[in-house]
Amino acid sequence: MTRFVLFAAPIAIAASILFNSGGGDPELPEKSPTAADPADSSVGPDPYAAANEEERRQLDERVEAMPAGLDAPAMRELAWKLLATSESSTLDWRGQYATIRDNNDGTGYTAGIVGFCSGTHDMLKFVEAFTKDHPDSPLTHFVPALREVDGTGSHKGLDPGFTAAWKKSAADPAFRAAQDRIRDKQYFGPAVRLAKLDGLGTLGQFIYFDAMVLHGPGTAPDAFYGIRKAALAEADTVDEGGDEKVYLDAFLDAARAVMKSKKTQHDTSRIDTAQREFLYDGNLGMKPPLTWKMYGETFHVES
Repeated sequence: MTRFVLFAAPIAIAASILFNSGGGDPELPEKSPTAADPADSSVGPDPYAAANEEERRQLDERVEAMPAGLDAPAMRELAWKLLATSESSTLDWRGQYATIRDNNDGTGYTAGIVGFCSGTHDMLKFVEAFTKDHPDSPLTHFVPALREVDGTGSHKGLDPGFTAAWKKSAADPAFRAAQDRIRDKQYFGPAVRLAKLDGLGTLGQFIYFDAMVLHGPGTAPDAFYGIRKAALAEADTVDEGGDEKVYLDAFLDAARAVMKSKKTQHDTSRIDTAQREFLYDGNLGMKPPLTWKMYGETFHVES
């Protein structure tokens, strides 16, 4: 489920979770955007998702032989900063583990580095999985209440105390690492791999990652694979012989159209005054120094 917020710094949700902390991955909810198969040919398939084991091995080898791009440590750090400006109007992405607030958009509390929401199932799945492995967590007490409010914007059973418990949990390295795993396994890894298979450079890899976080890795027209399908209808990927700038422009057009189609008021700065600016400047390698605007505020990184 994807949602946008009214205030200047929208926080995207993590639509569902592939949580891997030793206790296994929880089952994906039936209505999760990831419950649909991204290998479905009707959405412009992810070749990795559509592949068998041997084909995946070959694709992995192909990706590993490519330039690091966004996988390079310095570029990952830059990606986290860029995402944080879109999510919370700050370069301090590490400060977002403890962030929790109600954005008055009907999805309850939104928290953490990928915006888990108490009303959209992802926060429940995350907290259930984490507290199963860490029963002494301050959040354990709130699991029944999270189950009750799931699918609503209600705070019933969460107030008072839940926001304080989340912030206290964020002081635990294991809790922060759990958020990192979801960001990397659910969004970053699949987005960067697919971007590389599509022949895209570092900027294109970030554009895919940001879209997957914001819209969810689902197959609906307003989710990541649906947006990619719309872009593919307008332009060929580099791997298909297309021009990288032309394809990325088509992808950003499709992503922006989805944002504008939402009933909730929103801001398209992440495309208009950041990603599109990098593209039009010809900075396909997303090489710093970089300067961009987000919700009217200017951000700059030297390296």
